[in-house]
Amino acid sequence: MLREHIPDLSKCVEPDRVRREVYTDPQIFELEMQRIHERVWIYCGHESQIPKAGDYYTLQIGRQPMLMVRGADGKISVLYNRCPHRGNMMVGDRHGNAGEFFRCSYHAWTFRHDGKLRSIPMDSAYAGTRFGKDNPDCSMKRAARVENYRGFVFASLSSEGVSLKEFLGDAIVAFDDMCDRAPEGEVEVVPNCFRVIQHSNWKIFLENQLDALHPSVVHQSTGRAAHDIEKKLAKQSGSAPLSYHMLSAFATVTIDKWDNFQTLNYPGGHSVLTGYMGLRPQDPDTVAYDKIMIKAYGQKRFEEIVGVNIHHVIVYPGLSVQSPLQQLRAVRPLSVDRTLTEIWHFRLKGAPEAIYRRSLAYYNLVNSPSTLINADDLENFWKCHQGLAADAGDWVSFGRHFGRDIEKDGHVESGPNMGTSEAPMRGQMKAWAEYMRA
Repeated sequence: MLREHIPDLSKCVEPDRVRREVYTDPQIFELEMQRIHERVWIYCGHESQIPKAGDYYTLQIGRQPMLMVRGADGKISVLYNRCPHRGNMMVGDRHGNAGEFFRCSYHAWTFRHDGKLRSIPMDSAYAGTRFGKDNPDCSMKRAARVENYRGFVFASLSSEGVSLKEFLGDAIVAFDDMCDRAPEGEVEVVPNCFRVIQHSNWKIFLENQLDALHPSVVHQSTGRAAHDIEKKLAKQSGSAPLSYHMLSAFATVTIDKWDNFQTLNYPGGHSVLTGYMGLRPQDPDTVAYDKIMIKAYGQKRFEEIVGVNIHHVIVYPGLSVQSPLQQLRAVRPLSVDRTLTEIWHFRLKGAPEAIYRRSLAYYNLVNSPSTLINADDLENFWKCHQGLAADAGDWVSFGRHFGRDIEKDGHVESGPNMGTSEAPMRGQMKAWAEYMRA
């Protein structure tokens, strides 16, 4: 495919551009799984997905099929979804309850919720062999490290590396912001998520999330149509449903307005989009929520919480969090040109039902696989990946506002009135190169 073959990965990334095979080469994808996704902290799920002992939820970390399970002692384990006997997948359902123990459906070996071997049928048949309760290899393999931050469970398949808090760094604000907006200081998952398979490389999705240039271009037609109806309804009845404004903003927030926002780009590829205050209408539902929050936190702390000005956070390499909207998207690479995204929504514990319904409406309007907004993005992700096959140049450019970034206190900020800078993409690819060199 390439006019010039570059086996040295260090030459694939330059400060303002990236070689196209970074997105299209299956061998590079395999290395990414080894050196990035199967080493760093990856989001597994929320503890409220598995409320009872024996509850499990399956997921993918890199190429590894895993499951998150709650034990009888309340502790959460993350296990490889594989029986150590003959390699049979331990559970085939996406989620469920294992009962008092896991039982392999092939030869009936059983395991405790933490993966430890419980019994082997007629184990005398293994007398004198390497199989037996004293051999740790006869237990289900566990993720090397598991940590929980405010209910959000992460795992790393590598025994070496920094703690979860160190890994998250300043991007930890995504989880604090979401939980702090709940009167009880906690969130709980909405049981069903949207699962979308994108026919494109996983990095294309992550680069899009803080791309402030694209919304006014890609989603203009959807936003304009919603805005026309919104104006018509407002003229007829004096107001229009809030749902129309959720969509019309994609047309009314123009490129020059996006430039007024800012990105903060941290080591490890994490990024934060600031300068975008969400809707705070003074309707009865919002007023009722505010009163509950003030009672729970006090006036000063309440104002601090609702004054946190972030719209979107990227936790590289596998998570996109929109905390004011109570949602996140987990990125699960499947192959070099196929990516699964799981789009989860959360309920603020203690908040009025009306506030939940409002955020749920946005979740459905913008992130459902059937919406025009999501369809706009999915089409462009696919077109990007297909276009990279064209023999029309070997580089992908991230040059917008290059050279104007501001280095400050260990992170990189997009310059003033440069919110549409491609600084987040430059930061992600710098992290990618560092991980791949390791």
